[in-house]
Amino acid sequence: MSTPQATGTGTGPSTAMASPPVISSVSPAAGSPGGGTPVTLTGSNFTQATVVRFGPNFALSFTVVSATQITAVAPPGSGTVQITVTTPGGTSNGVAFGYAAAPTLTGISPATGPATGGTTVTLTGTNLLGATAVRFGAVNASSFTVVSATQITAVAPPGSGTVQVTVTTPGGTSNGLSYSYVAVAAPVLTSVSPTQGPIGGGNTVTLTGSGLTGVTAVSFGSTPASSFTVVSATQITAVAPPGAAGPVQITVAGPGGTSNGVTYFYVGIPALTGASPAQGPTSGGTTVTLTGTNLLGATAVRFGAVNAITFTVVSDTQIVASSPPGSGTVQITVVTPGGTSNGVAYTYVPAPVLTSLSPNQGPLDAGTTVTLFGSGLTTTSSVLFGATPASFTVVSDTWVAAIAPAGSAGPVNVQVTTPGGSSNSIVYTRVGPPGI
Repeated sequence: MSTPQATGTGTGPSTAMASPPVISSVSPAAGSPGGGTPVTLTGSNFTQATVVRFGPNFALSFTVVSATQITAVAPPGSGTVQITVTTPGGTSNGVAFGYAAAPTLTGISPATGPATGGTTVTLTGTNLLGATAVRFGAVNASSFTVVSATQITAVAPPGSGTVQVTVTTPGGTSNGLSYSYVAVAAPVLTSVSPTQGPIGGGNTVTLTGSGLTGVTAVSFGSTPASSFTVVSATQITAVAPPGAAGPVQITVAGPGGTSNGVTYFYVGIPALTGASPAQGPTSGGTTVTLTGTNLLGATAVRFGAVNAITFTVVSDTQIVASSPPGSGTVQITVVTPGGTSNGVAYTYVPAPVLTSLSPNQGPLDAGTTVTLFGSGLTTTSSVLFGATPASFTVVSDTWVAAIAPAGSAGPVNVQVTTPGGSSNSIVYTRVGPPGI
């Protein structure tokens, strides 16, 4: 082992003949400000090394392992310095070495966990970048992740009693924070309400069970709840995160471990593609068949802002609803646990009104063209002379031309029907031929 002051010239070729040393790497590249960190230098032409410096300071000691490797002990220092090697052939290039501040821990959450381990623990502090070890007492964490210079998450290994959690970085080993292993039973879930919700998440569900007081996480499948509140030892409320359509298992985790799962369904948003018929009378009562997707579990069918009188979910793609009274054109929507559907148009049609007939009488035989005057006649679907249908032509909203069917002598009520209902009746009289 050489000392920092050693400057012997060695033997062999003259300085002029020797090649200068070259450093290609250093490991580790950081160490404690107090010095004492062993580092390995890799490069070439190290055989006759006489000096190793960390910036202006000599290494506390160094050993030439071979022509391509030197081990050296870093002196105290600060910031980033250049390590160099000097031989009779000259002084090498420099490689960077950083003096890292010692890590400090200020918080741990949770501070307890089951003896079986597996609890994810969040450590907060300073100077945590470059952590090489997290220990629970003398035992390494099962795994750990350096989130930032101020946070590390670590998975507790199995253990017992109360231990000190420490973090080791190139800057040294931190202070310890207490973590207690406790004999706590895992939480148990018995139900979730509601059992389904939209794929977009955002709805609040209530979980019931036992041992829920210390719960630290609620998960929908592998996704954490958007938020949750521990109400009591037997109840938790949680806000569902977004998810894919289908079932997932909700679980909770606490100091005693992870609970069993309860099933929760993500439901696709309902979509409507059609309504038949798409119109009906203002008085309501029309049976309307709605088609679409994701209609199972419908909790409401609305015509505009008014609930359907009744509705029946036939299948995932069909609902039959009875229209409430209304007017104008409204949008029909369906509400399910997956959300509210798009709207499809439905038009309320006023009942037709007849004001006069011309002529208002005719022969017993068929064939007389009778003009019906009134309003709301555009959508006329039938014209009846008594109980007998007549052929007809809709000329306008106020005018329908009908061919009177044959019938017996005397008066008969003429009536028109539209999607808005049946009109009032106006009398048409059939007159027999004169007697001889």
